[in-house]
Amino acid sequence: MDNKTIYALSTTFGKSGVAVIRISGAKAKSVISQMTSLDEQSIKPRYAYFIDLQDINHQCTIDKCLLLYFKAPCSFTGEDIVELQTHGSKAVIKSVLENLSQLPDFRMAEAGEFSKRAFYNGKMDLTEAEGLADLIDAETSVQQKYAIRQMEGNLKNLYEEWRSSLVEIMAYLEAFIDFPDEEIPHDVVEKINNTVFKLKSAINQHLSSDNIGERLREGFRVVIVGRPNAGKSSLLNAIAQRDVVIVSDIEGTTRDAIDIHLDVKGYPVTITDTAGIRETEEAIEKQGVEIALQKIKDADLLLCLYDAQNDTPDVFANIAKEFAEKMIYVANKQDKLTNVQIKQIKDKNITLISAKSHDGVDKIMNKIAEIIDDMFTENSSLLITRTRYREALSEALNALNMFSLDKEIELSAEDIRLAARELGKITGRIEVDEILDKIFGSFCIGK
Repeated sequence: MDNKTIYALSTTFGKSGVAVIRISGAKAKSVISQMTSLDEQSIKPRYAYFIDLQDINHQCTIDKCLLLYFKAPCSFTGEDIVELQTHGSKAVIKSVLENLSQLPDFRMAEAGEFSKRAFYNGKMDLTEAEGLADLIDAETSVQQKYAIRQMEGNLKNLYEEWRSSLVEIMAYLEAFIDFPDEEIPHDVVEKINNTVFKLKSAINQHLSSDNIGERLREGFRVVIVGRPNAGKSSLLNAIAQRDVVIVSDIEGTTRDAIDIHLDVKGYPVTITDTAGIRETEEAIEKQGVEIALQKIKDADLLLCLYDAQNDTPDVFANIAKEFAEKMIYVANKQDKLTNVQIKQIKDKNITLISAKSHDGVDKIMNKIAEIIDDMFTENSSLLITRTRYREALSEALNALNMFSLDKEIELSAEDIRLAARELGKITGRIEVDEILDKIFGSFCIGK
């Protein structure tokens, strides 16, 4: 990261009522004297000034705007920030950015650079920065809720608490490495072992969230499966409330997997229509069946749709051998069934629908929302939202599982150091000096 002052449009480029242009860095404040008539030295932080924004070369007015100044370190990036709130026309935005590009030691910000500077200046850790990114990308209310929790530091506090415990253990072990003639007192050994045991249990429990956090970011995957002409494409159209798939009585019409993305009671859900599963020698349809089988393996839930007029749930017997726990049986074409057939299906607690007339589709969506909701536990307020978190936590747990005070103390200390380092990778804090602080703060070394 260089020391240049950066600037960027923080709102969407295009026609709008207001555009926000942010400037951050050591020379951000110089914009005030070079592009306005305000006195740079007398401007007050966090006050809004309504001013004429001037072209630096021609001294003509570019726009009338609001200007705000945020003094370091009390700003988003920890640097001086000037924010210009201009009218949102393309011409105004282009003029302001062109003027800023001519100022010495100014440059356009790279993607995410404001947040990166905030991280480097200690305004946020990596989990908070990624929580902010998730909030910006959030499309549903549940995504929004969990992104805000992460942005507020819930995950950071948890991982830093664990890491702090490991740093304390490292301080003890480093001290006894320095004094090899001293035996570790029994109460210290007990304290270390208890701490490691509790950490292993806590990390294990945290890792048992079954990828719910990652699913919440990317979307829960629901795949419609069934034989040809069961009504899968009609069901997808009914769920989407528009024609997204060709519906035909000709078997094998659907050749590829087709996705729609939905907000199901606050949860992001991707529903996929797949080719009908059957034995076929037709090359393209055969490839479609192979894609369907792969989608089935990757799915969180399977809507097992069958033609209740001609078939039974037994058509899914092969799939049930491996994926029974994520299958939802759906009987289609209820409009063609007798009252006796309808009662028999309902007695089996199978969802009954008519994809053609959209009857019962709301029941499916409610069922999907209920199942996803049940995936969340009382510990779900702290979700692992990224694969890199899970990998680092798994490595930390492996190191703790290797730890034993029966080994040489240097090896024991290395296990703890590796575990602490893996946790530090998540938050972005990988430091060794603080271990010395713990040593000198907790022990009378050299006394």
